[in-house]
Amino acid sequence: MPPTQASRREVFRGIATSSYREWPAYNSTPLYNRSSLEGLEEDIRTVTRVWFEHDAHESVESFVCCLPLAYVNFEVHDHYSGSTHYEMEQLVRAFLLKELHSWEHESALVEYLHRCSSVRERLGFESVPDQSTLWRTWHRRFVPELRETIETAARSILIQAHRAGVSVPRQPPERSSRREQSNDETPTQQERLARAEDITEQMSEIVHPAFSLDRAKGCEIHTNAFWELQTYLGLRENLAANEGAHSFLYESNRERTPLGHNHRAHLRDLSISEIREMYREAVKRMVDRSSETDTFHRAGLVAIDITEEDPFTGDREGHEDEIIGTKESTDEYAYQWATVQLVGNAVPLVLDARPVRKGETRQEVVEDLLDSAQSLLHVDGVLMDREFDSQQLLESVSQRGLTYVVPKRMYTSEKAQAKRLLRRGQDYYTADRKLHLGKNEWHETTFVYKRNPNSDRTDYGQYAVFLTNAPAGAVREYSYRWEIESGYKSIKRFMAATTSKNFVLRFFYFTFACLLYSIWRAVDLLIQVALTGEYERSPIVTAQNTLTLLQKQTGIG
Repeated sequence: MPPTQASRREVFRGIATSSYREWPAYNSTPLYNRSSLEGLEEDIRTVTRVWFEHDAHESVESFVCCLPLAYVNFEVHDHYSGSTHYEMEQLVRAFLLKELHSWEHESALVEYLHRCSSVRERLGFESVPDQSTLWRTWHRRFVPELRETIETAARSILIQAHRAGVSVPRQPPERSSRREQSNDETPTQQERLARAEDITEQMSEIVHPAFSLDRAKGCEIHTNAFWELQTYLGLRENLAANEGAHSFLYESNRERTPLGHNHRAHLRDLSISEIREMYREAVKRMVDRSSETDTFHRAGLVAIDITEEDPFTGDREGHEDEIIGTKESTDEYAYQWATVQLVGNAVPLVLDARPVRKGETRQEVVEDLLDSAQSLLHVDGVLMDREFDSQQLLESVSQRGLTYVVPKRMYTSEKAQAKRLLRRGQDYYTADRKLHLGKNEWHETTFVYKRNPNSDRTDYGQYAVFLTNAPAGAVREYSYRWEIESGYKSIKRFMAATTSKNFVLRFFYFTFACLLYSIWRAVDLLIQVALTGEYERSPIVTAQNTLTLLQKQTGIG
């Protein structure tokens, strides 16, 4: 079903009448510079998010034909002057099609335009440009920045169409890469490790200076020896400071290394705020280094969650505010830590971590972590678990101009609706709702009911209910939240063992493990880009590879 005037009107009227938080954010250009390519990228990104959610919009080619470009001033991006046979707008659309299909040569585009007369007519071509004309257009007429914008726009179109279930000419970049198409281009294990060693050394030199201890001048043991020992503890499963310090003394190339009690004493002298400040500075350095690549985008989707250490079985007297009840309804207690992590198409760095104390609300935790994340990069949306199902919390996220997807706890009314859907055999249902905030204030959201076809349940439990302030199709992005759970499993592997009840020491161990995990993922990004020019979420350097390389960086034989 092709786009109609009515379907196009619905899309653009929806964008025009939406809250300001849904509008594109022109971070790099004033409102509105018609020649701004950054602004054009933001516009395309905004339109694609809504366009493919409409039932009538099932083709990326049709989107290219319908995309509003008349307002864009392409003249400043045109190396040619004077009269030309083909208009810039036509050619930009044509090369968008070429990028969408990933055609290597212009001849494929020429053949496509000859074959698809309807697309040719909608693009306004009375005659099809020949191959040489198109080659000159791309290499000589378009400025380099315009070529980059076309490539970026094509990626945005592919990603949003794919998320909406629309057929695409090729898989979005984050799902496949050219290295999957040619075994000859697949880097060998030796190539990966050789490049990884160099990049890990660079990353270590960038990150370690962010950490410091309040020590007197002239100390014989270098400060980096403390971070190297902490790394060493993280490399061994269930290794505590005392035992680890003795092993480290023999395996390290340093003449002097800290003893276990000395190591713990210096860490306990830190404060929670100092640890968080050092961590944020280290992550900022990682983000800055990663953003030097074209594949790292300082914008994305984040997930916020809370993880627990193993249940605490000792006496928690005097530590009741720190060793708190577990998230499950049990009589167990545990230390809890909250994190915000990049998910989706981005490299999954842990942007910040913080402890969770008794009496703190989930809204306080979320706002604190979002402050950190937004200070590092542009955040588009946030994914959270059902424990964050609070209308005040969701309102605070919306007030930041962010989208959210959160599963809702099912109460009587939600269960009744799910039962009705089950009787009708309906798998999907949406409804706009207003959640009461108090007095005469309301939070507008959308309830999305989705049936799990693989559920073992035979009753209403087959359905999950999500809350979102984005178009309903955004609930598909909730599957990205598993990445933070997967990240926690790796992070806990990097944690040093301890039985101490010192809150600062416990938090430092967790935070440093987050740092090691983030270094691994940042190193993997840089290796992929160095070897293939692309990035995909599945690492090509495993955590074990990184552990081996970190051993070398700590001077361990």
